[in-house]
Amino acid sequence: MPKHASSDRGPLRRVLITGGAGFIGSHLAASHVAAGDEVTILDDLSTGRRENVPEGARLVVADLRDAEAVCALVAEVRPEVVSHQAAQASVSVSLREPVRDAEINVIGGLHLLHACRDVGTVDVFVFASTGGAIYGEVPEGRLARVGDERHPDSPYAVHKAAFEDALRILGHGAVGRALVLRYANVYGPRQRGDGEAGVVAIFRDALEAGRPLKLFARAKPGDGGCIRDYVHVADVVRAHRSAVTDPSWPELVNVSTGIGTSTEELLHAIERVVGRKAAITQGPPRPGDLERSVLEPGPGFQPSVSLGEGLQQLA
Repeated sequence: MPKHASSDRGPLRRVLITGGAGFIGSHLAASHVAAGDEVTILDDLSTGRRENVPEGARLVVADLRDAEAVCALVAEVRPEVVSHQAAQASVSVSLREPVRDAEINVIGGLHLLHACRDVGTVDVFVFASTGGAIYGEVPEGRLARVGDERHPDSPYAVHKAAFEDALRILGHGAVGRALVLRYANVYGPRQRGDGEAGVVAIFRDALEAGRPLKLFARAKPGDGGCIRDYVHVADVVRAHRSAVTDPSWPELVNVSTGIGTSTEELLHAIERVVGRKAAITQGPPRPGDLERSVLEPGPGFQPSVSLGEGLQQLA
C-alpha cells in the first residue's frame, strides 16, 4: 500500500507490533492507531488479551517460534515499522525453563529479524529489551548507564542481551534503523496482577481484594525489599514514538526515571492510593532478584510521569 500524507500526522505507515495484545504492546498499538498508522499485531495470547487490542488494529494469533507463520505474516504486511515487544518476561520461569526462554526471546526474535530482512521494507525496528535485568546489580549511589558493561545474571537477561547483540550485528543488513529500548520496571493501566511480574498491579489487586501480601527481602527478611526504577507506560509510549519518528534517536536508550523505590515504599504508596492497609508477611529473597536496579534515563529521554502521579491514575 503506498504511503500518503496526512495534514498533521505525517504519512500513514504499516506497523507490526509483536506482543501487541499485552500490557505495553497494546498501549503502543493504540498510539499508532491514533496516529493514523495501519497496525497489525502478532500475539500468541499466552499472556496478552484480545480485549487489549485497540479498535482499528488487526490481531493475528501466532507464535514467534513458528518461523513459517512469522515469515508469512511479515511478507503479507510488508511493515515499515516493527516494534518487537513479545517476550517470555519472567525471570523465575527463565530459571526453571531456560530452553523455552531462549526459544522465545532469542530464536523467536531471529525468526522475526530474518523475515524483515527478506521483505526489505522495514525502516525502523525497535526492540524492547530489559534495563531492569541486563546491567546486573547497581550499587547504592550509582545509576546504570547505557555505556556500562552488561552483567546479566539470569537466563532471561542473558537472552535479552543475546538478541541485542544479534540485532546490532544482523539488523543493519536487514532493516533501516535498529533500535534498542531498555525498559526499567514498567507499570500502568492494563498491567496484569495475576503473575509474578508487575508488582504494582499485583499489590493493587491484592489490596482491593483484601488478600495478604508477602514482601520478599532484598538480602534478609524485613529489609524493605528490592529497589527498583518504576517508569509509567505513558513514558514508554512517548519514548517509542520518538524512536520511530526521530531519525537522530540513539540506537540504545534507557527508558527509566533514575529514581529507586523499595518494594516496601511502593506498597505503602499503593496503600495510600487504594485506601487500605495490607496484611504483610516477610519472605526471603527470591532467586534471580537483583537487590538494586536503577537506571539513568536516556540518552535523549526524560520521564514525564512521577510515580505518585502514575499510581493515582490506577485508583
